[in-house]
Amino acid sequence: MSTAKNYLYNVSYQIIIIILPIITVPYISRILGAEGIGINAYTNSIIQYFILFGTIGISLYATRIIAFYRDDKKKLSTTFWSIFYLKLFTTLISYLIFIAFIFIFDIENKNIFLIQSINILNAAIDISWLFIGIEDFKRNVTRNFIVKVISIILIFILIKIKQDLWKYVFINSLSGIVGQLLLWKYAFKIINKEKITFFDIKKHIIPSLKYFLPQIAIQVYVVLDKTMIGLLTNKCEVGFYENADKIVKMALTLVTSVGAVMMPKITNIYASGDFEKIKQYLKKSFDFECYLSIPIMFGLMGISKEFCPWFFGFEFLKTANVIIIISPIIIAIAWSNVLAGQYLIPIGRINQYTISVTLGAITNFILNSFLIPKYASIGAAFATVIAEFVVTGTEIIFIRKDIDLFYFMKDFWKYFLSSLIMYIFVRLIGVYNGINILTTLLQIIIGVLCYFTMLFILKSDMHIYLIKMIKDKCKIVGVEKL
Repeated sequence: MSTAKNYLYNVSYQIIIIILPIITVPYISRILGAEGIGINAYTNSIIQYFILFGTIGISLYATRIIAFYRDDKKKLSTTFWSIFYLKLFTTLISYLIFIAFIFIFDIENKNIFLIQSINILNAAIDISWLFIGIEDFKRNVTRNFIVKVISIILIFILIKIKQDLWKYVFINSLSGIVGQLLLWKYAFKIINKEKITFFDIKKHIIPSLKYFLPQIAIQVYVVLDKTMIGLLTNKCEVGFYENADKIVKMALTLVTSVGAVMMPKITNIYASGDFEKIKQYLKKSFDFECYLSIPIMFGLMGISKEFCPWFFGFEFLKTANVIIIISPIIIAIAWSNVLAGQYLIPIGRINQYTISVTLGAITNFILNSFLIPKYASIGAAFATVIAEFVVTGTEIIFIRKDIDLFYFMKDFWKYFLSSLIMYIFVRLIGVYNGINILTTLLQIIIGVLCYFTMLFILKSDMHIYLIKMIKDKCKIVGVEKL
């Protein structure tokens, strides 16, 4: 399947991920309140540590190794079953440790923790890495779409009062299991049953552990924020941060979708030794990430003051400030998505990736320790932004001799200037029209028109390329219809 089709499949699902929460998040925020949202986020953050230690970096490693063997069905099948059995064994051990942890210690919200633990079992049978490795994004998109729609229907039917928090957690947790079972149906069409020896399993342990170290570091500054806010302040502050983080991450899905598509492709190209082709892909990918990430960052900063009160409810006014502060991570993660996800990891320079995310984790933990007790969710947002740029900055240092980053960024100023002008118009609309849904819609429409108009005036290469590609596709569709 072509890169363009894979990206369209992936980005279409990411758009679904963005649209569906627009339906559920306002409803859930009002029903469960900041404390309910906070309890869900806090308990889930703890569960993520058990998932992390259960999967020991296997999924990231598996995607890469599957991409290597995707053209040899026997090796592909042997590799799949070896990795699956290893992951199943390690995750079940982690689940047993969790059960011991939950019953030995006197833990608040024990019932919620137990329901959240379904996610550990979900991780045990997760085989999405197989489909990503062979670049079959259609299966993942179809599966996830079905599960998301069913979850939303159940949420509106079953969640009515604050005490329904456990139902909300159960629906989200169980939907993951259902989604995995749907994927297994397709898996047997791709791989054969193979007899697996202990040696087949053992040889994947050390390579997986190399990916485990960066996963630990990433988890520190992805999940630890919510854990530390919950421990050092209160669950309401976790709720403010969780909703801000959710909005920013929803926006990020559009930007990072290209990374999920490009990683297995570049791994496969690297196996053939074509470094020039890799650099061509990286150049286009980096330019596209800037093309999307910069306006999305400025757009979120521009609409948040008017958006949060009507979307989440006035209880979440503080969430607007958190969004404004945390939005720059969109650029940092977009760049890291190319430098690490599309270069360092696919070509096997995992040690450098590990160093970059470890420095980010250390930075995040230290800053959280000082900022969260005094500034709560606002402090955590500042810490996250600084940590993400530490990660990206370190990766830039590592690849500086391989890639001419200044050449990659030659249109950066066009995206930044266009986005800045867009931001000014968006804020003026917000100030004059006040808090309501129509204001947000107007801000988005005018913002998009302003950004694309500026890029047309400045003659951005990526903008011209995308317009040409759309025109060509339309011509092809027109000819096919005739």
